[in-house]
Amino acid sequence: MNSSGGLSGKTLGWIGTGVMGFSMASHLLKAGYPLVVYTRTASKASSLLEQGARWVDTPAELASQSEIIFTMVGYPQDVEEVYFGKKGIFSSLKRNSILVDMTTTQPSLSIRIAESALNKGAHAVDAPVSGGDIGARNATLSIMAGGEKDIVDSLLPLFQLLGKNIVYQGGPGSGQHAKMCNQIVIAGTMIGVCESLLYAKKSGLNPETLLGAIRQGAAGCWTLENLAPRILKGDYTPGFYVEHFVKDMGIALEEAARMGIQLPGLEKVQQLYLRLQEMGHGKSGTQALILALESLSEEG
Repeated sequence: MNSSGGLSGKTLGWIGTGVMGFSMASHLLKAGYPLVVYTRTASKASSLLEQGARWVDTPAELASQSEIIFTMVGYPQDVEEVYFGKKGIFSSLKRNSILVDMTTTQPSLSIRIAESALNKGAHAVDAPVSGGDIGARNATLSIMAGGEKDIVDSLLPLFQLLGKNIVYQGGPGSGQHAKMCNQIVIAGTMIGVCESLLYAKKSGLNPETLLGAIRQGAAGCWTLENLAPRILKGDYTPGFYVEHFVKDMGIALEEAARMGIQLPGLEKVQQLYLRLQEMGHGKSGTQALILALESLSEEG
């Protein structure tokens, strides 16, 4: 059993066992926490059940058996259903429970969840993450947390099982705004990396030799270090789905419009990702962007 002070012995609930959620839930199990699991596709949780997790049939049932509930699902509509649906978390939430939504979603939805939780004598934190499948597997995620600071602080022993960089951003919705900033940087970085590799190939350079030269210099970044090698191998398996990145960029652009600011770089990258999605790569990893750029070059 874990020995994390006030969290010792508490039952955790986990909803969503996709590319990242599965690894994250596994870390909590391995740390000795009792874990109740719900996911729409039961087979995705089978390995967690073998490790000792308990399965439930609905988010409502999970909420009735858990004191701290984590959600890591795909889209805002999934978050809406998991929390506010007929058999959702709020239909059977216990007083003093803590809700932790780690999905990247709309800041306004996170604020609504926080307000609804307080109305039921509970608390909510929005804590989206960055680091992809690699960060999830290695427990090195960056976690951007919004909500009541004392509640976020109380969750640190759990967050530290999932990531290495946990930063409190402010009140409800602040974690989601921080994640939008993260995604804006990634969008610009990804197109830069892909255009660089395309240029290298067309100019006759050896792309691997090129990477060896630039990854240690001013151009060095996570994307260049972790995803550029996958691109060179033609490996487009998802660390983060294209369709989810399209969703994130859409949220960021909606928020930017609401705030009255222009993000032309993000708009251009989103258009390229929409093209990639139309090419049938919605379930590919974000590094597949180079395929859209190659397609454009062939047309030109």
